[in-house]
Amino acid sequence: MEMPRLGVIGTLVWDRIYARDGWREPVEEWGGIGYALAALSAARPDEWEIVPILKVGEDRADQASAFLQSLPGLDLSLVQNVPEPNFQVELRYYDEDRRTERLEGGVLPWSWEELEPLLAEIDALYINFISGLELDLETALQLRLSFPGPIYADLHSLFLAIGPEGQRSYRPLERWREWLRCFDIVQMNEDELRWLAHNWGDPWHFAAEVVGDQLRLLLVTLGPRGAAYVAAPSFEPNPILWHERGVARPPTLGTPGTTVSGIVQAEGREIGDPTGCGDVWGSTFYQHLLAGAELEGALQRANEAAARNVRYRGVTGLHDFLQGRIAR
Repeated sequence: MEMPRLGVIGTLVWDRIYARDGWREPVEEWGGIGYALAALSAARPDEWEIVPILKVGEDRADQASAFLQSLPGLDLSLVQNVPEPNFQVELRYYDEDRRTERLEGGVLPWSWEELEPLLAEIDALYINFISGLELDLETALQLRLSFPGPIYADLHSLFLAIGPEGQRSYRPLERWREWLRCFDIVQMNEDELRWLAHNWGDPWHFAAEVVGDQLRLLLVTLGPRGAAYVAAPSFEPNPILWHERGVARPPTLGTPGTTVSGIVQAEGREIGDPTGCGDVWGSTFYQHLLAGAELEGALQRANEAAARNVRYRGVTGLHDFLQGRIAR
C-alpha cells in the first residue's frame, strides 16, 4: 500500500501544570497536540509524512516553530501563524488520573473555506479536540461529505464546557448523533462515554447501537486497565480502503448485524506523569492501524506507548523516549 500523508488537526497549547507527579512547583511546557505529534513521529515508518494542520498564536509562534521542527517526519507547510493569542491550559492534578483544567487564549476555529484547500494531498485525518474549538459541527459535517479518506477523532474536549474564567467541566454533547456521523473512528474515556450515553442507559449497549457503516469503531480508554473497543459489523482493518470518492454515505448511525467488542488490557500500572497519555494512545493506535496492523495488535501497541509516556515528563524529547533512544 502506498503510504499516506496523515493530516493532524488539533491545538498546540502551552501547559502550566500543578501537582503533577508529586511536584510542588508548577511546570510550564508545550502540550496539547504536541503529545500526539511526538507519538506519530516516533511510530511512523520512514516514508510516511505527518502533516500538522494547526493555527498557532503569534505570541508563541517562534517557540512553537522550534518545537515542531524538532520532530522528525513532519511536513510543516500547513501550520499557520494567526494574530490571536495562543491557547494556554492550566492543569491541576488531584490524583494520578484526574485533574482540573482552565483554558486561556483565543485561536479561532477552522472554517470550511480555510480547511478545504489544505486537504487536497491528505490521505487520512487524525483530529484531536484539544480545546474543543478546533472546528464546529457544520465544518465537521462538510469535512465528512467532502473528504474521501478515513477520519479519526479523539472527542475529549467536545465534552468540556468553558466557564466564565476558563474552567472546564463535563457536559452532555449536544447534537451527538450528527457529531458521530462525521467520523470513522472515535476515541473517548470512560467518563466521556457515560456523558455521551447519559440518556441511553447502559453505555456499552449505547456503543453497540451507534457503530455501523459510518462510525466503524468506538474506542474507550480505561487508564491503567488498557482500552476497550466496539467494532461495527462492517469493520475491516484497513481504513484507507473504507471510502471511495463520490460514494454517498448512509444518513443514520448503526447498521444491522453483530458488533464485535473486547478489551485489550495493559500489562501493568505505571507510576509517573499521565499528562498526554490519551493523545499518545490514540495517535499510536491510528498510525499502526493505517500501517496494516490488526485491531487488537494496534490496541496493544497503543497501550505500550501510553504506558511508556507515563514514565516521561513533558513532550520535548518524547519522540526519542518512545523509540527507546533516550532514558529518563
